[in-house]
Amino acid sequence: MTLPVALSGSDVIGQAKTGTGKTLGFGIPLLQRIVVAADIEAGRAPAGTVAGRTPQALVVVPTRELCVQVTNDLQAAGKLRNVRVLAVYGGRAYEPQIDTLKKGVDVVVGTPGRLLDLVGQGHVNLSEVKMLVLDEADEMLDLGFLPDVEKIVERLPARRQTMLFSATMPGQIITLARRYMSRPTHIRASEPDDAGATVKSVQQHVYRAHGLDKPELMARVLQANGRGLVMVFCRTKRTAADLAQGLAERGFASAAVHGDLGQGAREQALRAFRNGKVDVLVATDVAARGIDVEGVTHVVNYQCPDDEKTYLHRIGRTGRAGASGTAVTLVDWEDIPRWSLINKALDLGFADPVETYSTSPHLFTDLDIPTTVGSVLPRADRTRAGLGAEDVEDLGETGKNSRGASGRKGGAGGRSRSGPAASGPSTAGPAAADAESSEPSRRRAPGSRRRRRVNGAEAGEAVATAVATGAVPSVAEKSVGAPVAAFVEPTAVIVAAPADGGADADGDGERAPRRRRRRTRRRPEGAEAGAVATDES
Repeated sequence: MTLPVALSGSDVIGQAKTGTGKTLGFGIPLLQRIVVAADIEAGRAPAGTVAGRTPQALVVVPTRELCVQVTNDLQAAGKLRNVRVLAVYGGRAYEPQIDTLKKGVDVVVGTPGRLLDLVGQGHVNLSEVKMLVLDEADEMLDLGFLPDVEKIVERLPARRQTMLFSATMPGQIITLARRYMSRPTHIRASEPDDAGATVKSVQQHVYRAHGLDKPELMARVLQANGRGLVMVFCRTKRTAADLAQGLAERGFASAAVHGDLGQGAREQALRAFRNGKVDVLVATDVAARGIDVEGVTHVVNYQCPDDEKTYLHRIGRTGRAGASGTAVTLVDWEDIPRWSLINKALDLGFADPVETYSTSPHLFTDLDIPTTVGSVLPRADRTRAGLGAEDVEDLGETGKNSRGASGRKGGAGGRSRSGPAASGPSTAGPAAADAESSEPSRRRAPGSRRRRRVNGAEAGEAVATAVATGAVPSVAEKSVGAPVAAFVEPTAVIVAAPADGGADADGDGERAPRRRRRRTRRRPEGAEAGAVATDES
């Protein structure tokens, strides 16, 4: 339905249920309008057309996973025409993306944040863009990307074709369309006999389950007859990680995708799932939008979704492109009010989910589960290679500020505390010097030891005088009104000299460094307070 209108160059608003092929709905017209070098050579392009290095089309998507998927679809569809497509999203290094942009691309597919960064830095030139696609616009609204999208759209040429695709049409999306689109054609794809919000090919089951029994129940569901790939959705990142680990311990080839994982780990899990190395993908709603994996037969809502839109996108991962699928939703007791709102909004007919446990007979009957299965997958059925068989791609530096990770001693981001060896010449560069000079050092260089005064004279002079004259000053020689202080014997001062006997002991004319000993003031034994014996002289 979209192709005739989009190929004519008109603006399009496409609204359809998830899994109905919206990507190629805008992908084919987009690739058709791209002018490549072969078109110019064959004379198919308009006169005076030059295939430059700047992008001719821009596709904005809400999530990284959807960005990768749309890029792969466009690359596959435009392979014969040598259309250059680049994915631009966060979690990856800036440099490879910038280098590819400098070489020249025809189509840029990206998330709003990274796109806006590269546009602001001048690496993405939008002056030649003649087609804009906003995919999953309602999800971008939910994630708070709408202001970034508006900033990107305002940098585009006024004369362009804009296509907006969304499963739902909230009021703000309609306002966005009226502001940036010119007399768009609204196309809503639905079957005449299908008035519901969900796809008919998806068989839905809703059970009221206890939280402590859910892992056991999941183990039974994953052993249903005819089960292929399974996507399990959780509301929280911790639940997703714990469930994936628990299923792996039960023998299932599982992997997790959630926001706490790095981009490399997320892409590794998705690749392993697509390649069949794992057959259970436990994910948060980050993977509920637009991810299209062939062979997904079951979707399990391990935790009740937040709203009806999330429910639709979750179960839309199965039953795609006319295939059949099964959706199972497990509702805790505390989630009954939330589920009641979802059921009422979508008119699903599951107002009172039946109470179900891992041993309930109707569970085995509804999902075609053999009654002999247990809570652990038999070793004979463990045929998947697992997540470890999928390589982790090196994504390089992800663009974070690395000032604290480089230029310091040992690369550890801290100062050396190795004792006397640290007093040698510094090889860590200016960064280490700045870091070390930010606070006073407890150690001093050789030859620069602080000199102390003893009774008004410097320590060295007091020692020299005492040794030369052989006399020890008496407290009686002081003025009567002055306070009396305990006398420090010359031997207590001489401890500052090197133990090996001389300033030139190390051969370079400098005093060898040694640890300073704490001086103590003590009174001569047998003397009264305020008087010192003088017969020692």
